[in-house]
Amino acid sequence: MIADLEGRAAVVTGAASGIGRAAAMAFAQHGMRTVLADINDERLDKAVEEIRGAGGEGIAVHCDVASDDDLAALHRAARQSYGPVDLVMSNVGVLVLGEPADIPIDAWQRVLDIDLLSVVRATREFLPSMLERGSGHLVNTALTAGLWGYGAERLPYVAAKAAIVAVSEALAAYARPKGVGVTCLCPGPVATNIAEQMTIHGPVGNLWGPPLEILEPAVVAAQVVDAVRTGRFFVPTHDEVFGILRRRAEDPEGFLDEIIAQRSSTTGAG
Repeated sequence: MIADLEGRAAVVTGAASGIGRAAAMAFAQHGMRTVLADINDERLDKAVEEIRGAGGEGIAVHCDVASDDDLAALHRAARQSYGPVDLVMSNVGVLVLGEPADIPIDAWQRVLDIDLLSVVRATREFLPSMLERGSGHLVNTALTAGLWGYGAERLPYVAAKAAIVAVSEALAAYARPKGVGVTCLCPGPVATNIAEQMTIHGPVGNLWGPPLEILEPAVVAAQVVDAVRTGRFFVPTHDEVFGILRRRAEDPEGFLDEIIAQRSSTTGAG
């Protein structure tokens, strides 16, 4: 755990908006020196201005998380500005919608490259120096849709997020004994702008999801800060998730029937 965040360096990808931006703000409010990374330079600069305006420290780095070179450059920029990186939050996500047979392979590849492999790239880039120091923390953003199968109209996104859950758990078992913490953040509904970059293939009806409250990004950011400070691994944003996962574990067949019934009543799907 990193109980005292004051003066430590944090890198956040996908930091120009949504959960990433809110997390960077929260880290800065707790005294961390923040490195905000994104491809939206205008929003990124505004986020850094807001951090500095509130008395915090932050810099903006243009970074395409689908590029190994950009991740390496991000690490260099962070070290040059603030020294060793103590915390990395991988928070980039893109979304594609469509019936399972309508989504082309290149759309699958794009989502997996950005959503999943960005976590892999960040791990490969930042973890070695953390292991060498015997301290640090990785936060990987997954999704409740990666925990149980309700997202049939967004399968690439579901696949990437489910893989992030599995990768994060295995990584935590490996890294925690070496002094490096790992948190897997699994948001439910959160008010973000992910729909701005969403692509759609073919007709898509109403999307079904669990009946959970829509949270503001700042609420999720506070949960992330608490997880880092306490060394917590699994962080669903909604307490109801624990009960849902218990039902799934106790009766997988009945749970699947429940999902089918809920989808049918919501979307009209048979």
